[in-house]
Amino acid sequence: MQADNSKSSLILGGCILAGLAFLGFFLGSSLIQFKEFERTVSVKGLSEKELPADIALWPVSFMAVSNDVADLYALVEKDTERIIDFLEANGFEKKEISVSSPKIDDKLAQGYEKERIEFRYAANRTITVYTGKVEAARAAMNKLIELGKTGILFTDNTYENSVEYIFTRLNEVKPQMVEEATVSAREVAEKFAKDSKSRLGKIKMASQGQFSIDDRDKNNPHIKTIRVVSTVEYYLSD
Repeated sequence: MQADNSKSSLILGGCILAGLAFLGFFLGSSLIQFKEFERTVSVKGLSEKELPADIALWPVSFMAVSNDVADLYALVEKDTERIIDFLEANGFEKKEISVSSPKIDDKLAQGYEKERIEFRYAANRTITVYTGKVEAARAAMNKLIELGKTGILFTDNTYENSVEYIFTRLNEVKPQMVEEATVSAREVAEKFAKDSKSRLGKIKMASQGQFSIDDRDKNNPHIKTIRVVSTVEYYLSD
């Protein structure tokens, strides 16, 4: 009796193992078949706009020289007042103007020989305009030469003191640009599907690239080129 039960158990266990093996083979074969027939196309869509900057950061740097420190500070303050008067006359408010502390250089302390220098002290100061009146700032820059003719010694703009134009309205244009990039990607995918005699299916995966904001060119930094690229993967079917 026990022998019969053992024999039945062995037969039952063998059947279960055989069934599991068949099921595993069937599922594995189906997965491989599914992978073989899954067809997709990955495309990129671009949205690009040219928009004006909405903030101007304009540093106005100047210097004054003298052999007397007290006279030097007086010159700096006088020129500062004249520059601020000029800026206000061109439509800028006091809250848009900031003034840095003057930087004083002593040429004798730097090792220059007294006989070879005309002025011992030199002061540098920067007055910065931070404004949303971009076009007013650009117009005032062109008029600054007239103020220079009155005796103010403006210094050349270095990289650190160059005019900067900023675009701050990215959140306003993001939704439309993402939509445009997605539409552009679908147009590319539809053309690919047509050329390959396929039908475009649903989206399998989509990712949005980072937005970039660059000057349109070196002569027009106040005009910005905003770009975004979206990557979309679609299913294809016959």
